[in-house]
Amino acid sequence: MSAVPHLPSEEQDVIDLLMSEHREVESLLDQIAQPEQQPNARDIADQVIAMLIKHSVAEEMYVYPAMEQYLEDGKQDVEHDKAEHQELEELLKQLEGLDVSDPQFPRCVSRIQEVPADHVSDEESGQFPKMRAAIPAETLVELRGKVEMAEKIAPTRPHPQAPHSELFHKLVGPGVGMVDRLRDALSGRTTG
Repeated sequence: MSAVPHLPSEEQDVIDLLMSEHREVESLLDQIAQPEQQPNARDIADQVIAMLIKHSVAEEMYVYPAMEQYLEDGKQDVEHDKAEHQELEELLKQLEGLDVSDPQFPRCVSRIQEVPADHVSDEESGQFPKMRAAIPAETLVELRGKVEMAEKIAPTRPHPQAPHSELFHKLVGPGVGMVDRLRDALSGRTTG
């Protein structure tokens, strides 16, 4: 495969967006690693949960189909990533139900830090460079817009029993997202 030229930095693409979100989640997780030192740890935890769910759903809707289309080993990478999303979603469901005073809270946060760290490493050191080399720059910019739109309507709570499929997220996800955002508003939950 020949290298595809990358657009100038003023036209940020989906990879720039995803990497920025990775840094933001890492920072928030670091803040709540010791909840006793963070008076608003529950709010930050809820924000992390919402961000990671929206990020994962948007990847499954738009980024993964592009990886499968353009990358030689894309289908294999996507299956691996979906398995990591499932593991993460199960952990996020646990975190959602824990009070910050629960001794399990920092342990759960620590485990959540580990799963995305492996996922982020795979993406940033392997998948993203391959995507930049194989996917036209204009397509990567278009994907950014699609991912941003998907994140606006995606669920904000973990649903570990839901399938990790593009079709499910496009057909059912907006309704689930609307119900999640209604529940968030009624409960005063912070989602970002």
